[in-house]
Amino acid sequence: MRSPVALLAALLCAAAAPATAQSYSVTGSIAGPDGPWDYAQVDPAGAHLYVARGEAVTVVDLASGTVSSIGSIQRGHAAVPLSGGRLLVTSGTDGTVRFLNAADGRELAKLAVGKKPDAAILDHNGHAYVMNADSGTVSVIDTTAMKVMRTIQVKEALEYGAIDGTTLFINNEDAGEIDTVDLAKAVAGKPIALPGCEAPSGLALDASHHRLISACANGKAAIVDARARKLTALVDIGVGPDAVILDAMRNLAFIPAGKDGLLDIFSLASPTKVEHVGRVTTQPGARTGALDPKTGIIYLPTAKFGPPTQPGGRPVAVPGSFHILVVKPS
Repeated sequence: MRSPVALLAALLCAAAAPATAQSYSVTGSIAGPDGPWDYAQVDPAGAHLYVARGEAVTVVDLASGTVSSIGSIQRGHAAVPLSGGRLLVTSGTDGTVRFLNAADGRELAKLAVGKKPDAAILDHNGHAYVMNADSGTVSVIDTTAMKVMRTIQVKEALEYGAIDGTTLFINNEDAGEIDTVDLAKAVAGKPIALPGCEAPSGLALDASHHRLISACANGKAAIVDARARKLTALVDIGVGPDAVILDAMRNLAFIPAGKDGLLDIFSLASPTKVEHVGRVTTQPGARTGALDPKTGIIYLPTAKFGPPTQPGGRPVAVPGSFHILVVKPS
């Protein structure tokens, strides 16, 4: 039997331990068609996974595992599920946003936006904010009317965004900062410097603590106080991330690193710091992903890669190797 002192020490150690997540592991994969990919998202019902691809949207029925392709786009970057069985898809090459019927891919509307529309996020009012990377603008879209409401000038190299209150925060890949937009006034504000963070891409908001998590290409994640507008910490992650996947229900954040083939897991339970609580070995190329909030399962698109065709070039995806890793909590 433990002494009272030993028992107290054990209880204190347990209380001091981070609020760890369940352990996560890669449990399988879902094969899909060849081609480039970018952001992925699961619909609120947890029924379908959508992955923006080069010329279409890959759809996975999560109950049956059936994979299909819908729509016709030109270098898709984001596929965002909307109410009424619709999708908003950014089409990068031709500078448009497409609204699709999610059931069959039928195009409902096509809107001209800025150059290279990339990430797209929604607010609670049904408005979409599309980050036009090359023109440095944000297109604000009424998703019900399927019309562009306004265009806000920011600066070039915009990546993913997050909204806290009436402020839109956007990673700027080239400037190594988070740009800000006052949504009430529709004007850009003062950027937030991210020293030590190179080429920030993925971004998420821990809303309960007004804390931004930005994924940096150099193996760091920048933690930012959204209210004070300042960098508070840099934490280690794998190299080559392109997304921050937030699980608000479980107080967790996941950052997939495509170069290293790692998925870092962070607890958001503490109001004062973001705590590293786990790491899963995935595969090189798995740099973006999506969460099913109901089950906690994470889906990571990737492929197998061969050597570059030119010196200094990018590795080339092996034909027939595209797949989506399934990462499950135990």
